[in-house]
Amino acid sequence: MGKNEFLTPKAIANRIKAKGLQKLRWYCQMCQKQCRDENGFKCHCMSESHQRQMQVFGQNPTRIISGYSEEFESMFLEHMKRSHRFSRIAATVVYNEYISDRNHVHMNSTKWTTLTEFIKYLGKAGKLKVEETPKGWFITYIDNDSDSVQGEDEE
Repeated sequence: MGKNEFLTPKAIANRIKAKGLQKLRWYCQMCQKQCRDENGFKCHCMSESHQRQMQVFGQNPTRIISGYSEEFESMFLEHMKRSHRFSRIAATVVYNEYISDRNHVHMNSTKWTTLTEFIKYLGKAGKLKVEETPKGWFITYIDNDSDSVQGEDEE
């Protein structure tokens, strides 16, 4: 009997858990907790630990959102630098690669509401070269490392 329980609720739940990423809708960035369904998320939101985190957030929301924004930006640029340093690539491709990391900062906890808004910000800040095409937004990493900039100055 032991191993033949493939369709039991417990076995199904364990396979879902092991599968990886769950719905963003049921993720709490403040607590860094992923819930599997709406009921689990509702129970989490009523928990004492979540309420404490929300009180901390309520005391200074701007500081917390800007902290998440800085972390999101630096990790996104680090991924861009590591994976696509010298290539022109669709912004959505880079974003999908970035969010495949289980421990990434979610964009909905930052000051940017859309990927387009974030990409435009990076372009204005001079951190990426941004191009809008009929196929979508394409980005190229601008290498501002001290070594490569210094080498260009000496030439």
